[in-house]
Amino acid sequence: MSARPYAADRRRYLPVVIVVVLILLFFLARFLSSFAIELAWWEEMHQVDTWVNQFVYGTVPSFLLTLVFFLAFWQAYRIGIKRGTEYSPRPQTPLANRLALMGLFLLALLAANLAIDSWTVVRYVAGLRVSSTAGQYVDPIFHLPLRYYFFDLPFYHLALGVVLTGVILSLLIFWASAHLGQLRDRFPQFSTPGVIELNQITFGGAFDSGFVRTLLATLLLCLAAKFYFDRYDFLFQDHGTHLVGVNWVADHVTLPLQWMLILAALAAAGLVLARMPKLALVLLLVLPVRFLLPLIVSSLYVRPNELNLEKPYIANHIEGTRGGFRLNTSVKETQLDAQPEIKIDYAKHKPLLDNVRLWDWQAFHDTISQIQPLRPYIYQDTDVDRYVIDGQLRQVLLTPRELDIQQLGEARHRWINPHFVYTHGYGIVMAEANRITADGLPMLFIENAPVTINTKSLKLTKPEIYYSELTHEPVFVGTDQLEFNYPSETPDKGHVKYDGTGGFPISSFGMRVAAAVDYADPNILLTSNMTDGSRMMIHRQILDRVSKLAGFLSWDPDPYLVLGSDGRLVWLLDGYMLSAQHPYSAPWESQSLGDFNYIRNSVKATVDAYTGEVHLYVFDPADPLIAAYQQLFPQLLESSEKMPADLRAHIRYPETMFQAQADIYRNFHMRDPEAFYNRADTWDLVKTGTKNGVAPASPTYVLASLPGAEKSEFLLITEFTPANKDNLIGMMLARCDGDHYGELVIQQLSKQNIIYGPMQIEARINQDQTISKDLTLWGQQGSQVVRGQPLVLPIENSFLYVTPIYIQASQARMPQLRKVALAMGNMLAYQDTYEQALQELMGQRVEAPADTSNPQTTQVVPAAAGAAAEASHRPAEMNRNDAQTLNEVRDHLRKYRELTGQGKWEDAAKEMEQAEKLLNQTQR
Repeated sequence: MSARPYAADRRRYLPVVIVVVLILLFFLARFLSSFAIELAWWEEMHQVDTWVNQFVYGTVPSFLLTLVFFLAFWQAYRIGIKRGTEYSPRPQTPLANRLALMGLFLLALLAANLAIDSWTVVRYVAGLRVSSTAGQYVDPIFHLPLRYYFFDLPFYHLALGVVLTGVILSLLIFWASAHLGQLRDRFPQFSTPGVIELNQITFGGAFDSGFVRTLLATLLLCLAAKFYFDRYDFLFQDHGTHLVGVNWVADHVTLPLQWMLILAALAAAGLVLARMPKLALVLLLVLPVRFLLPLIVSSLYVRPNELNLEKPYIANHIEGTRGGFRLNTSVKETQLDAQPEIKIDYAKHKPLLDNVRLWDWQAFHDTISQIQPLRPYIYQDTDVDRYVIDGQLRQVLLTPRELDIQQLGEARHRWINPHFVYTHGYGIVMAEANRITADGLPMLFIENAPVTINTKSLKLTKPEIYYSELTHEPVFVGTDQLEFNYPSETPDKGHVKYDGTGGFPISSFGMRVAAAVDYADPNILLTSNMTDGSRMMIHRQILDRVSKLAGFLSWDPDPYLVLGSDGRLVWLLDGYMLSAQHPYSAPWESQSLGDFNYIRNSVKATVDAYTGEVHLYVFDPADPLIAAYQQLFPQLLESSEKMPADLRAHIRYPETMFQAQADIYRNFHMRDPEAFYNRADTWDLVKTGTKNGVAPASPTYVLASLPGAEKSEFLLITEFTPANKDNLIGMMLARCDGDHYGELVIQQLSKQNIIYGPMQIEARINQDQTISKDLTLWGQQGSQVVRGQPLVLPIENSFLYVTPIYIQASQARMPQLRKVALAMGNMLAYQDTYEQALQELMGQRVEAPADTSNPQTTQVVPAAAGAAAEASHRPAEMNRNDAQTLNEVRDHLRKYRELTGQGKWEDAAKEMEQAEKLLNQTQR
C-alpha cells in the first residue's frame, strides 16, 4: 500500500527533474562548445601553452586562497561552537554541521575571489626573477629599484588586504557560532512584533578566549604593516602643479610620525595578548598628532618658505617624471641657432623636398573614396609610410580596402553572404605623398581591382585581407562556395577560393555542432557548403586578436598596414606596458589608454592579413614589466631580432606614446627647480586651425634629415611654442629607422630670433590679398575650401612651411589639390603646383615630371643654368648678367611681401614696379 504513494510522488517530481537536467545539459553544452572552439583557436595560433598558463595564473592563486580561507573559517566555527556550549548546551546536529561546512566553503570562495587579484601574485613571483637594475631608476627617498614598486609593493598591499579580510571574517564566524545557541533560543522572539531585544545579544564573553586575542593581535600587526607600507604611497602623492611625490613635510614630519603609528600598533598588539585591551585603546591618541601636526607645520613653516624648502623634491619630481615617460634615455637635447630663412640648397635637401607630403590624410581619404570606389569595400584608415621605389626612398600614403558588410544592404541578411561569400577585404591604394595629377588628384602607385601596380619596385601577391580593422565573424573559407573579390563580367575571375592556413578546421560533425551551439546558429550545422578542407575564422579584428593573445599589454588603437617584400600584407601594432606606480612621476591621461605615469613601447606585433599569423616582438627588454611577462610567457614573446628585415624597415615610433612624451616635455624641459616652480618657461604644443576652432596639431611623419646630417630618414615630429604665444620655441623628433629607432632629438630654439609658428603662417596666408581673393571666390562658387594641416619641416637651421589647399564641391567630398603655399621666414610662395611654389621660393626652376602617369622625382634646375638654356641664342654678355638680375628681382619681391604684410601699399607698389622693370630688361 505504501509503494503507490511513493511512485506517485516520483511521477509528480519527474517533470521538475527533467527540466533541471535539461538546464544543466544546456549550460554544460554551451561550456563544452565554447571550450572546443577556444581550444581550436589557440591551436591555430600555436599558443596552447600560453592559454593553459593564462588559465593557471588566473585561477591557482584564488583557488589556494579559497582553501586557506575555508580552513581558517572552519577552525573559527569549531572553536566558536565549542565556546558556545557555555551559553547553550544543546549540541549541533550532523545536518547543521554539513550545512555550515557548505556555507563556509561558499563564503571562502566568494571572499577569496573578491580579496585577491591573481595577476598581482603572478607578477610578483615573476618579478623575483627580474634584475633589480631593470628600469635604471632608484627612488631618492627609500633607495629602492623600480622593480619594487611594480611587483613587490602591490603584492604586499594585496597580502595585507587578504589577511585583514580573513581575520575579520574569522572573528565574525567565531562570534556567530559561539552565539548560535543564543540566537536559536531567541529566534521565536523575532517573530513577535515589538519584542525584539538585540541588546541581549552581546559581544561579551566570547572575546575572552585566546583565539580571539590572537586574531585581534594579528589584526593589529597587519595594521602596523599597513602603516609601514603606506610610507611608500607618499611617493605618488599629488601636491598640485609643482610636485608629485614626497615633499619637505612628508620627509621631515609625516614619515617620522608614521613610525609612531607603526610602533603604536605593535604595542597595541602586545597589550591585547597581555589581556590589557583598554590600555591599548589609549594608543589611539597618536592619531590626532599624526594627521594634525603635518598640516600645522605646512601652514606655518613650509608655505612661507616653499620654494627654498621644496627645491630638492621638485628636482626629484622632474627626474622621476622624465624617467617615467622615457625622456632620460636615448634622448638628445640640443640648442639650435635657428634662422628665419636661409638659402635652400636643392641638391643637398633633395630627399626632403622630393617627399614633402602634399596630401593631408583626411583629404586623401575623401578623394580615394571617390576615385577608387568599389562596393562593398570602404577605406577605413590612411597611414603614412616609406618605401624604396625606383631606387629612392619615397614617402607614401597607404589605405587598405576593407569589407563593410553594411554596404550590401538587404543582401547582408542572407545567411550565406556574410559567412561564405563576402569574407574579406581586397587590396590597397598607395599614393606618393608628393605627386598629383594634372587634375589635382593623387598619383597612385597601387590602385584598382584587380590590382594595378604602376612601378616595378612593388608587388602584391596576396591582395585579400581576411584580418583587418573592420570585420564580422564567423566566416568560413575553403568551402564549395567561391568568395567575392571584385565585380567582374566573369564570376570566376572576380571570385577566389582561400588557400591559406588561417582559421581552424570545421569540417567534422563535432566541431560544427560546437560552433552552432557556441554561436547559437543552427545554420552552421545545417549548411551543405562545408567540405573536408573548410576552416572557420574568428577573432579577425586586429586589436581583438592581439588582445586575446596578450591582454596584459595596452594596444595602440591605430594599427597600420605594410606591404612586405614578398608581396604579402602585414599589420603592425604597437603594444605598451603602462603603470601608475613610478615614484615621483606626474600622471598623464589618454583617451585610449587611460591614466598612467609610466609608459614603454615594449612590444611590436605583426598580424598577417591573409593567414592571421601573429608574432609579438619585444623592443624594450630594459622594461621590467615586459621582462616579467617574458618569464611567464616564454613562447609568446620573441626577441626583436627575429622580426623579418622587410617588416623591420617599416616600424615607426608610435604616435600615441610620442604625444604623451611631447605633452609632458612642455613643462619638464625645465630642469631647474626654481624655473619649474615658477613656470618660467612653460611651452605649449603647436596649434593649428580646424573646423571647430584652434586645436593642438597632430604629430607628423616626414622624410627629412637631422641638422648636420646628410642622409634623409623617416621621422615623427611635433613643435612647441611658448605658452600663450604662436612663434616656435622647440621641436621634438623621433627617429624611426635602423639602429637609431626610438631615439628622441629635441631642439630648443634660440630666443633671439623669432621663428614663425604654423598659426602665424596661416595668418599671413589669410592676409595675403591674392590668396584671400582666391579663397573667397572659390567659396562663393558652390565649392568648399579645405586646407590641410600645415607641415613644419626642418631644413638645416631653419624651417619650411607647407600648406596644401584643396577645393571640393559642396555636394561631393572629393578634394582636389588646387594650390600650394610655401613659406620660410618672410618669404611666401603661392602657386598652382608644388613645383611652381618651390621655384618661386627658391629662385630656381622646378620641372614637373614629363610623364604624369609614371611617378618620377622632381627635377630642379638652378635659375642661372635654366636661363642659359632658354637664352642660348642671346648675346653672351646678357647671359652673364642673368643671375645677378634674377637675384635683384627676388630682393624686390621679398621687400614687396614684407611691405604688403605691414600694410605699406605705396612702398610695396614701387618694389613691384622695380621688379617688373628688371624682368622687362631681361626679356629684351
